[in-house]
Amino acid sequence: MTVTADLDKLLDKAYENLTLTEVLDAPVAAIAGLTDAHGEALATLRIKTIGDLGRNKYIRAAVALADLGDRAK
Repeated sequence: MTVTADLDKLLDKAYENLTLTEVLDAPVAAIAGLTDAHGEALATLRIKTIGDLGRNKYIRAAVALADLGDRAK
């Protein structure tokens, strides 16, 4: 099954035409609005790539809790 997504607003221009695998391997600074300084701060938590960020158990827990809170409103 082919899945497509428009990542133009999520990623910096240099990363817009990469494959999903390449995007997940890209540095967190590839996300629009994040800088190299953000990447350096996240690296202290062993988060170096977009994939690392998305798979981080603490971030996943925070997102799940925030979603539950939003649904409770």
